[in-house]
Amino acid sequence: MEETTHAPGQGLSRRAVLSGLVPALAVAGTSAAWASATPVASPPAALGRGTFPGLITREKEPMNLELPFPTLEDRLVPNNRFYVRSHFHIPTIEAASWQLSIEGEVRNTLKISYDELRKMPSKTVTATLECAGNGRARLAPKVKGLLWEQGGVGNATWTGVPLSALLERAGVKPGAVEIIFEGTDQGEVTEEPKSPGAIHFARSLPLAKARQPEVLVAYLMNGQPLPPEHGFPVRLVVPGWYGMASVKWLSKIMVSAVPYDGYWQTLEYAYWKRERGLPTLTPVTEMLVKAEIARPALHEEVPAGQPYRVYGAAWTGESEVTRVEVSTDNGGSWQPARLLEAAVPFAWRFWEFSWTPPTAPGRYTLQARATDRAGHTQPTAHDPDRRTYMVNKIGAVEVVVP
Repeated sequence: MEETTHAPGQGLSRRAVLSGLVPALAVAGTSAAWASATPVASPPAALGRGTFPGLITREKEPMNLELPFPTLEDRLVPNNRFYVRSHFHIPTIEAASWQLSIEGEVRNTLKISYDELRKMPSKTVTATLECAGNGRARLAPKVKGLLWEQGGVGNATWTGVPLSALLERAGVKPGAVEIIFEGTDQGEVTEEPKSPGAIHFARSLPLAKARQPEVLVAYLMNGQPLPPEHGFPVRLVVPGWYGMASVKWLSKIMVSAVPYDGYWQTLEYAYWKRERGLPTLTPVTEMLVKAEIARPALHEEVPAGQPYRVYGAAWTGESEVTRVEVSTDNGGSWQPARLLEAAVPFAWRFWEFSWTPPTAPGRYTLQARATDRAGHTQPTAHDPDRRTYMVNKIGAVEVVVP
Protein backbone atom coordinates (compact mmCIF):
# COMPACT_ATOMS: atom_id res chain seq x y z
CA MET A 1 0.00 0.00 0.00
CA GLU A 2 1.47 3.33 -1.03
CA GLU A 3 1.58 6.36 1.20
CA THR A 4 0.51 9.56 -0.49
CA THR A 5 0.54 13.27 0.33
CA HIS A 6 -1.51 15.97 -1.29
CA ALA A 7 -2.37 19.60 -0.60
CA PRO A 8 -6.15 20.19 -0.71
CA GLY A 9 -7.21 22.28 -3.70
CA GLN A 10 -8.77 25.70 -3.66
CA GLY A 11 -12.33 26.35 -4.75
CA LEU A 12 -13.78 26.56 -8.24
CA SER A 13 -15.69 29.70 -9.17
CA ARG A 14 -19.38 29.31 -9.98
CA ARG A 15 -18.79 31.12 -13.27
CA ALA A 16 -16.04 28.69 -14.21
CA VAL A 17 -18.24 25.75 -13.26
CA LEU A 18 -21.05 26.92 -15.50
CA SER A 19 -18.80 27.78 -18.41
CA GLY A 20 -17.66 24.21 -18.97
CA LEU A 21 -14.17 25.38 -19.89
CA VAL A 22 -12.08 24.60 -16.80
CA PRO A 23 -9.91 21.50 -17.29
CA ALA A 24 -9.81 20.94 -13.56
CA LEU A 25 -7.53 17.94 -13.57
CA ALA A 26 -4.74 19.89 -15.21
CA VAL A 27 -4.29 22.04 -12.15
CA ALA A 28 -4.83 19.33 -9.58
CA GLY A 29 -1.91 18.51 -7.33
CA THR A 30 -0.20 15.17 -7.74
CA SER A 31 1.22 12.68 -5.30
CA ALA A 32 4.33 10.67 -5.98
CA ALA A 33 2.19 7.85 -7.35
CA TRP A 34 0.63 10.18 -9.89
CA ALA A 35 3.62 12.37 -10.72
CA SER A 36 4.39 10.52 -13.94
CA ALA A 37 0.93 11.08 -15.44
CA THR A 38 0.81 12.75 -18.82
CA PRO A 39 0.00 16.44 -18.29
CA VAL A 40 -3.09 18.01 -19.82
CA ALA A 41 -3.52 21.52 -21.13
CA SER A 42 -3.59 24.41 -18.69
CA PRO A 43 -6.86 26.31 -18.21
CA PRO A 44 -7.37 29.67 -19.91
CA ALA A 45 -5.63 32.42 -17.95
CA ALA A 46 -8.88 34.31 -17.42
CA LEU A 47 -10.43 31.41 -15.56
CA GLY A 48 -9.32 30.47 -12.08
CA ARG A 49 -10.51 28.87 -8.89
CA GLY A 50 -12.75 30.71 -6.51
CA THR A 51 -15.55 29.92 -4.07
CA PHE A 52 -16.92 26.43 -3.61
CA PRO A 53 -20.72 26.62 -4.02
CA GLY A 54 -21.36 24.29 -1.08
CA LEU A 55 -22.52 20.73 -0.48
CA ILE A 56 -26.00 19.59 -1.46
CA THR A 57 -28.30 18.92 1.50
CA ARG A 58 -29.95 15.53 1.20
CA GLU A 59 -31.18 15.60 4.81
CA LYS A 60 -30.69 18.16 7.57
CA GLU A 61 -31.09 15.90 10.60
CA PRO A 62 -29.40 13.55 10.65
CA MET A 63 -26.84 15.37 8.52
CA ASN A 64 -26.48 13.97 5.01
CA LEU A 65 -24.62 16.07 2.44
CA GLU A 66 -23.54 15.39 -1.14
CA LEU A 67 -20.60 16.68 -3.17
CA PRO A 68 -21.80 18.53 -6.30
CA PHE A 69 -19.94 16.24 -8.69
CA PRO A 70 -19.47 18.87 -11.44
CA THR A 71 -17.21 20.78 -9.01
CA LEU A 72 -14.76 17.86 -8.82
CA GLU A 73 -11.24 19.30 -9.09
CA ASP A 74 -8.61 17.25 -7.32
CA ARG A 75 -7.90 13.60 -6.83
CA LEU A 76 -8.17 14.22 -3.09
CA VAL A 77 -11.47 15.75 -2.02
CA PRO A 78 -10.92 18.39 0.71
CA ASN A 79 -12.54 17.55 4.03
CA ASN A 80 -15.12 20.34 3.77
CA ARG A 81 -16.29 19.01 0.38
CA PHE A 82 -16.39 15.30 1.23
CA TYR A 83 -19.87 13.79 1.29
CA VAL A 84 -21.41 13.23 4.73
CA ARG A 85 -23.49 10.16 5.64
CA SER A 86 -25.13 9.96 9.06
CA HIS A 87 -27.82 7.65 10.40
CA PHE A 88 -28.32 9.42 13.72
CA HIS A 89 -27.35 12.69 15.38
CA ILE A 90 -23.60 13.36 15.24
CA PRO A 91 -22.24 12.58 18.72
CA THR A 92 -20.04 15.02 20.63
CA ILE A 93 -16.94 13.17 21.80
CA GLU A 94 -13.92 14.51 23.67
CA ALA A 95 -10.65 12.93 22.58
CA ALA A 96 -9.31 13.09 26.14
CA SER A 97 -12.08 10.82 27.46
CA TRP A 98 -12.51 8.58 24.41
CA GLN A 99 -11.55 4.92 24.69
CA LEU A 100 -11.65 2.05 22.24
CA SER A 101 -12.51 -1.31 23.76
CA ILE A 102 -11.50 -4.58 22.11
CA GLU A 103 -13.30 -7.58 23.57
CA GLY A 104 -14.98 -10.90 22.81
CA GLU A 105 -13.00 -13.86 21.50
CA VAL A 106 -9.63 -12.43 22.49
CA ARG A 107 -6.97 -13.44 24.98
CA ASN A 108 -6.49 -9.86 26.19
CA THR A 109 -9.39 -7.45 26.57
CA LEU A 110 -8.06 -3.99 25.76
CA LYS A 111 -9.03 -0.38 26.35
CA ILE A 112 -6.98 2.08 24.29
CA SER A 113 -7.04 5.85 24.73
CA TYR A 114 -6.75 8.40 21.94
CA ASP A 115 -3.21 9.34 22.98
CA GLU A 116 -2.16 5.68 23.13
CA LEU A 117 -3.55 5.08 19.66
CA ARG A 118 -1.75 8.12 18.27
CA LYS A 119 1.56 6.83 19.64
CA MET A 120 1.29 3.46 17.89
CA PRO A 121 2.99 2.90 14.47
CA SER A 122 0.71 4.40 11.84
CA LYS A 123 0.03 4.06 8.15
CA THR A 124 -1.48 6.34 5.48
CA VAL A 125 -3.73 4.92 2.79
CA THR A 126 -5.40 6.71 -0.12
CA ALA A 127 -8.90 5.30 -0.56
CA THR A 128 -12.19 6.12 -2.23
CA LEU A 129 -15.31 5.76 -0.10
CA GLU A 130 -18.73 5.58 -1.75
CA CYS A 131 -22.11 5.48 -0.05
CA ALA A 132 -23.83 2.19 -0.86
CA GLY A 133 -26.85 4.17 -2.09
CA ASN A 134 -24.96 6.59 -4.32
CA GLY A 135 -26.83 6.97 -7.62
CA ARG A 136 -30.18 6.02 -6.06
CA ALA A 137 -31.84 9.10 -7.59
CA ARG A 138 -31.42 7.44 -11.00
CA LEU A 139 -33.70 4.55 -10.11
CA ALA A 140 -37.26 4.65 -11.43
CA PRO A 141 -39.85 4.50 -10.12
CA LYS A 142 -38.69 6.53 -7.12
CA VAL A 143 -37.34 4.36 -4.30
CA LYS A 144 -37.08 4.85 -0.55
CA GLY A 145 -33.93 6.18 1.04
CA LEU A 146 -31.75 9.23 0.49
CA LEU A 147 -31.78 10.17 -3.19
CA TRP A 148 -28.06 10.55 -3.84
CA GLU A 149 -27.14 11.54 -7.39
CA GLN A 150 -23.42 11.30 -8.27
CA GLY A 151 -21.66 12.84 -5.29
CA GLY A 152 -22.08 10.36 -2.45
CA VAL A 153 -18.43 9.47 -3.04
CA GLY A 154 -15.01 10.91 -2.30
CA ASN A 155 -11.31 10.13 -2.24
CA ALA A 156 -9.00 11.04 0.65
CA THR A 157 -5.90 10.00 2.53
CA TRP A 158 -6.55 8.23 5.81
CA THR A 159 -3.98 7.85 8.56
CA GLY A 160 -4.24 5.51 11.50
CA VAL A 161 -3.23 2.21 13.05
CA PRO A 162 -3.69 -0.96 10.99
CA LEU A 163 -6.57 -2.92 12.49
CA SER A 164 -4.43 -6.05 12.21
CA ALA A 165 -1.96 -4.60 14.74
CA LEU A 166 -4.72 -4.04 17.30
CA LEU A 167 -6.11 -7.53 16.76
CA GLU A 168 -2.64 -8.98 17.18
CA ARG A 169 -2.20 -7.10 20.45
CA ALA A 170 -5.55 -8.40 21.72
CA GLY A 171 -4.79 -11.97 20.61
CA VAL A 172 -7.65 -13.35 18.51
CA LYS A 173 -8.72 -16.78 19.74
CA PRO A 174 -9.00 -19.76 17.37
CA GLY A 175 -12.53 -20.11 16.08
CA ALA A 176 -13.16 -16.39 15.60
CA VAL A 177 -14.86 -15.64 12.28
CA GLU A 178 -15.96 -12.00 12.32
CA ILE A 179 -15.04 -8.67 13.84
CA ILE A 180 -17.94 -6.39 14.86
CA PHE A 181 -17.47 -2.60 14.96
CA GLU A 182 -19.79 -0.35 16.96
CA GLY A 183 -20.04 3.41 16.70
CA THR A 184 -21.01 5.84 19.43
CA ASP A 185 -23.88 7.16 17.30
CA GLN A 186 -27.25 5.70 18.24
CA GLY A 187 -30.97 6.19 17.83
CA GLU A 188 -34.21 4.54 16.87
CA VAL A 189 -35.19 3.84 13.27
CA THR A 190 -38.90 4.66 13.10
CA GLU A 191 -39.48 3.92 9.41
CA GLU A 192 -39.71 0.44 7.95
CA PRO A 193 -37.77 -1.64 8.57
CA LYS A 194 -38.03 -0.37 12.15
CA SER A 195 -35.30 -1.05 14.68
CA PRO A 196 -36.00 -2.83 18.00
CA GLY A 197 -35.76 0.40 19.99
CA ALA A 198 -32.62 2.52 20.14
CA ILE A 199 -29.59 0.90 18.51
CA HIS A 200 -26.00 1.82 17.70
CA PHE A 201 -24.68 1.79 14.16
CA ALA A 202 -22.65 -1.41 13.85
CA ARG A 203 -21.24 -3.52 11.05
CA SER A 204 -18.89 -6.49 10.84
CA LEU A 205 -16.02 -7.71 8.69
CA PRO A 206 -14.91 -11.27 8.04
CA LEU A 207 -11.71 -11.94 9.97
CA ALA A 208 -9.72 -12.34 6.75
CA LYS A 209 -10.73 -8.87 5.51
CA ALA A 210 -10.16 -7.31 8.92
CA ARG A 211 -6.58 -8.53 8.85
CA GLN A 212 -5.79 -6.94 5.49
CA PRO A 213 -3.02 -4.31 5.80
CA GLU A 214 -5.09 -1.51 4.25
CA VAL A 215 -7.86 -1.62 6.88
CA LEU A 216 -7.24 1.18 9.38
CA VAL A 217 -8.47 2.52 12.68
CA ALA A 218 -8.04 6.08 11.46
CA TYR A 219 -7.72 9.45 13.19
CA LEU A 220 -6.52 11.69 10.33
CA MET A 221 -8.29 12.60 7.08
CA ASN A 222 -6.16 14.34 4.46
CA GLY A 223 -3.55 14.93 7.17
CA GLN A 224 -5.97 16.64 9.57
CA PRO A 225 -7.88 15.32 12.61
CA LEU A 226 -11.18 13.82 11.55
CA PRO A 227 -13.96 16.44 11.41
CA PRO A 228 -16.90 15.61 13.73
CA GLU A 229 -19.13 14.69 10.77
CA HIS A 230 -16.50 12.25 9.51
CA GLY A 231 -16.10 10.34 12.75
CA PHE A 232 -13.95 12.31 15.20
CA PRO A 233 -12.00 11.19 17.07
CA VAL A 234 -11.60 7.75 15.44
CA ARG A 235 -13.26 5.78 12.67
CA LEU A 236 -12.75 2.56 10.78
CA VAL A 237 -11.64 2.80 7.14
CA VAL A 238 -12.21 -0.25 4.92
CA PRO A 239 -10.76 0.45 1.45
CA GLY A 240 -12.53 -1.29 -1.42
CA TRP A 241 -15.85 -1.65 0.41
CA TYR A 242 -18.86 0.63 0.40
CA GLY A 243 -18.86 3.36 3.01
CA MET A 244 -21.18 1.70 5.53
CA ALA A 245 -18.29 -0.65 6.43
CA SER A 246 -16.13 2.29 7.54
CA VAL A 247 -17.87 2.77 10.89
CA LYS A 248 -17.56 6.31 12.27
CA TRP A 249 -17.19 7.40 15.91
CA LEU A 250 -15.73 3.97 16.61
CA SER A 251 -15.97 2.95 20.27
CA LYS A 252 -16.01 -0.84 20.41
CA ILE A 253 -14.47 -3.76 18.52
CA MET A 254 -15.91 -7.20 19.29
CA VAL A 255 -14.33 -10.42 18.04
CA SER A 256 -17.03 -13.01 17.40
CA ALA A 257 -17.08 -16.78 16.87
CA VAL A 258 -20.39 -16.55 14.98
CA PRO A 259 -21.53 -14.41 12.02
CA TYR A 260 -23.06 -11.07 12.95
CA ASP A 261 -26.71 -10.64 11.96
CA GLY A 262 -27.42 -7.14 13.30
CA TYR A 263 -29.86 -4.60 11.89
CA TRP A 264 -27.33 -2.80 9.65
CA GLN A 265 -25.99 -6.13 8.41
CA THR A 266 -29.26 -7.82 7.43
CA LEU A 267 -32.27 -5.48 7.24
CA GLU A 268 -30.37 -2.51 5.88
CA TYR A 269 -27.25 -2.55 3.67
CA ALA A 270 -28.14 -6.00 2.41
CA TYR A 271 -29.16 -7.31 -1.01
CA TRP A 272 -30.62 -10.47 -2.48
CA LYS A 273 -28.02 -13.01 -3.56
CA ARG A 274 -29.27 -16.04 -5.45
CA GLU A 275 -27.69 -19.42 -4.84
CA ARG A 276 -29.31 -22.47 -6.41
CA GLY A 277 -32.17 -20.16 -7.36
CA LEU A 278 -32.94 -19.24 -3.75
CA PRO A 279 -32.68 -15.52 -2.83
CA THR A 280 -30.89 -14.88 0.44
CA LEU A 281 -30.26 -11.50 2.07
CA THR A 282 -26.50 -10.90 1.99
CA PRO A 283 -24.53 -7.96 3.45
CA VAL A 284 -23.35 -5.30 1.00
CA THR A 285 -19.56 -5.40 0.84
CA GLU A 286 -17.21 -4.62 -2.08
CA MET A 287 -17.74 -1.59 -4.32
CA LEU A 288 -18.72 -2.21 -7.93
CA VAL A 289 -16.91 -0.69 -10.91
CA LYS A 290 -18.20 2.75 -11.90
CA ALA A 291 -17.39 5.84 -13.97
CA GLU A 292 -19.03 9.22 -13.54
CA ILE A 293 -18.92 12.34 -15.72
CA ALA A 294 -18.04 15.49 -13.77
CA ARG A 295 -18.16 17.90 -16.72
CA PRO A 296 -20.19 18.73 -18.63
CA ALA A 297 -22.92 19.02 -16.03
CA LEU A 298 -26.54 18.06 -16.63
CA HIS A 299 -28.18 20.45 -19.13
CA GLU A 300 -24.99 22.47 -19.46
CA GLU A 301 -24.69 24.51 -22.65
CA VAL A 302 -21.65 23.46 -24.68
CA PRO A 303 -20.28 25.44 -27.63
CA ALA A 304 -21.22 24.07 -31.03
CA GLY A 305 -18.36 22.73 -33.13
CA GLN A 306 -15.65 23.56 -30.57
CA PRO A 307 -13.55 20.95 -28.73
CA TYR A 308 -14.81 20.31 -25.22
CA ARG A 309 -12.97 18.40 -22.52
CA VAL A 310 -15.25 15.78 -20.99
CA TYR A 311 -13.78 14.48 -17.74
CA GLY A 312 -14.64 12.56 -14.61
CA ALA A 313 -13.55 9.84 -12.23
CA ALA A 314 -13.77 6.04 -12.20
CA TRP A 315 -13.38 3.58 -9.34
CA THR A 316 -13.89 -0.01 -8.32
CA GLY A 317 -13.51 -2.18 -5.22
CA GLU A 318 -10.56 -4.50 -4.74
CA SER A 319 -9.63 -4.58 -8.41
CA GLU A 320 -8.28 -1.77 -10.63
CA VAL A 321 -9.93 0.39 -13.27
CA THR A 322 -8.25 -0.39 -16.58
CA ARG A 323 -10.55 1.24 -19.13
CA VAL A 324 -13.07 4.06 -19.41
CA GLU A 325 -15.17 4.59 -22.52
CA VAL A 326 -17.40 7.49 -23.52
CA SER A 327 -20.49 7.56 -25.70
CA THR A 328 -21.69 10.82 -27.24
CA ASP A 329 -24.73 9.31 -28.93
CA ASN A 330 -26.69 7.89 -25.98
CA GLY A 331 -24.89 4.55 -25.99
CA GLY A 332 -24.97 3.95 -29.73
CA SER A 333 -21.18 3.79 -29.96
CA TRP A 334 -18.25 3.96 -27.53
CA GLN A 335 -14.78 5.47 -27.73
CA PRO A 336 -11.86 5.11 -25.30
CA ALA A 337 -11.16 7.88 -22.81
CA ARG A 338 -7.68 8.64 -21.51
CA LEU A 339 -6.77 7.61 -17.97
CA LEU A 340 -4.78 10.44 -16.45
CA GLU A 341 -2.58 8.78 -13.85
CA ALA A 342 -1.13 5.49 -12.76
CA ALA A 343 -3.48 3.28 -10.77
CA VAL A 344 -3.27 3.48 -6.97
CA PRO A 345 -4.94 0.60 -5.09
CA PHE A 346 -8.38 1.52 -3.71
CA ALA A 347 -8.26 5.09 -5.13
CA TRP A 348 -10.30 6.42 -8.03
CA ARG A 349 -8.73 7.33 -11.36
CA PHE A 350 -9.40 10.53 -13.28
CA TRP A 351 -10.04 10.38 -17.02
CA GLU A 352 -10.69 12.76 -19.91
CA PHE A 353 -12.14 12.67 -23.42
CA SER A 354 -12.02 15.33 -26.13
CA TRP A 355 -15.42 15.83 -27.76
CA THR A 356 -16.41 18.22 -30.53
CA PRO A 357 -20.16 18.86 -30.16
CA PRO A 358 -22.24 18.90 -33.35
CA THR A 359 -22.95 22.21 -35.04
CA ALA A 360 -26.68 21.49 -35.11
CA PRO A 361 -28.53 22.92 -32.09
CA GLY A 362 -30.21 20.38 -29.85
CA ARG A 363 -29.85 18.10 -26.85
CA TYR A 364 -27.22 15.38 -26.80
CA THR A 365 -26.64 12.57 -24.31
CA LEU A 366 -23.19 11.64 -23.01
CA GLN A 367 -22.40 8.46 -21.11
CA ALA A 368 -19.30 6.92 -19.53
CA ARG A 369 -18.59 3.35 -18.51
CA ALA A 370 -15.67 1.73 -16.73
CA THR A 371 -14.11 -1.73 -16.81
CA ASP A 372 -11.81 -3.18 -14.17
CA ARG A 373 -8.98 -5.68 -14.32
CA ALA A 374 -11.31 -8.46 -13.18
CA GLY A 375 -13.33 -7.93 -16.38
CA HIS A 376 -16.34 -6.27 -14.76
CA THR A 377 -18.03 -3.56 -16.85
CA GLN A 378 -20.89 -1.31 -15.83
CA PRO A 379 -24.32 -2.63 -16.81
CA THR A 380 -26.99 -0.66 -18.65
CA ALA A 381 -29.66 -1.43 -16.04
CA HIS A 382 -29.87 -1.80 -12.28
CA ASP A 383 -30.27 -5.33 -10.93
CA PRO A 384 -33.43 -5.29 -8.74
CA ASP A 385 -31.87 -7.93 -6.48
CA ARG A 386 -29.53 -5.21 -5.27
CA ARG A 387 -32.57 -3.35 -3.89
CA THR A 388 -31.57 0.33 -3.56
CA TYR A 389 -27.85 -0.33 -3.12
CA MET A 390 -24.79 -0.84 -5.33
CA VAL A 391 -26.17 1.35 -8.13
CA ASN A 392 -23.52 1.21 -10.85
CA LYS A 393 -25.63 1.24 -13.99
CA ILE A 394 -24.36 3.55 -16.72
CA GLY A 395 -25.52 7.09 -16.11
CA ALA A 396 -26.46 9.69 -18.70
CA VAL A 397 -25.73 13.42 -18.89
CA GLU A 398 -27.86 15.41 -21.31
CA VAL A 399 -26.27 18.60 -22.59
CA VAL A 400 -27.49 21.45 -24.78
CA VAL A 401 -25.90 22.82 -27.96
CA PRO A 402 -27.48 26.28 -28.36
